[in-house]
Amino acid sequence: MKKIRLAVAGLGNCASSLIQGIEYYKHVDEKDCIGLMHYEIGGYRAGDIDIVAAFDIDARKVGRDISQAIFAMPNCTKVIYPDVPLKGVEVKMGPVLDGVAPHMANYPEDKRFVVADVEPCHVRRELQDSGADVLVNYMPVGSEQATCFYAQSALDAGVGFVNCMPVFIASNPEWSQKFQEKGIPMVGDDIKSQIGATIVHRALTQLFKDRACVMDRTYQLNIGGNTDFLNMLNRERLKSKKISKTEAVQSILDVPLAEDDIHIGPSDYVPWQKDNKVCFLRMEGRIFGDVPINLELRLSVEDSPNSGGCSIDAIRVCKLAMDRKVAGPLLAISAYTMKHPPVQYPDEVAKEMVDRFIAVR
Repeated sequence: MKKIRLAVAGLGNCASSLIQGIEYYKHVDEKDCIGLMHYEIGGYRAGDIDIVAAFDIDARKVGRDISQAIFAMPNCTKVIYPDVPLKGVEVKMGPVLDGVAPHMANYPEDKRFVVADVEPCHVRRELQDSGADVLVNYMPVGSEQATCFYAQSALDAGVGFVNCMPVFIASNPEWSQKFQEKGIPMVGDDIKSQIGATIVHRALTQLFKDRACVMDRTYQLNIGGNTDFLNMLNRERLKSKKISKTEAVQSILDVPLAEDDIHIGPSDYVPWQKDNKVCFLRMEGRIFGDVPINLELRLSVEDSPNSGGCSIDAIRVCKLAMDRKVAGPLLAISAYTMKHPPVQYPDEVAKEMVDRFIAVR
């Protein structure tokens, strides 16, 4: 039976949803399968992913079996599969670097990270010893040093890299060249949700364009109560996130909006919302006869499970690329599953490209 040996950097809510989802889909037939964009990719099903290594910095997760760590505080996402069996995989201490925002110290322990008093492990050695095929990066937003560290560790260990965070690795020519030269595939950057704020905003922007409606200005405001939103209260950590989300929408337009006419990004932290994210979207434009039109939308989603399907596809395509000796940034799956890919394609084109890649024998 074909397996994908997966390593995970950062065991927050997104990793928790991913790992729960892997177990969930082991027990679901294809006819009853809800939420997977592809049931099978290159002979790999979701349940064929085995977690073989994990890295975190939180005292409530480090040293525990990964099946227990994914439910530890400050994780607060909806539980979709509570009976994840023991994996025999101990969560190892990773380097802190810039992975923890200083302002988090002002919040209760159940809301923030608590750094373990443990020496960091040798990540490259752990990846090699575990036999990992792919490393998926779930570092907090703004963790540029930490993301670069794990990208380099993947290079050094010879494993594929899926960058789910808005630090530009796959979309950075220097990193792309490094992975190309080492013969290693990569997917990135900044994971999309299945039905999330960015993909909906892109779809509506495309609708405006297709129906000859001029869009004059737009905003997308997001609020939530998980550690991601708490982390992003430090606006300095938001720079790459805002670029990623804004470019994802601007790329649909023939002529990008002026900076003052578009605002996209996380807006505030509301603790009681936990992993629920609420998006407020407004688009202002003009239709036939230069008549104004205003569109407003409110979207409420459980944030972390909403990205799980995209992550599972990205991981499986990355492994499939390794099997086929394809190296460097994978343009199709990056455009399909990521907000800031190396090349932006319309969503329907990206989907067709992915399906063609999967279909190759």
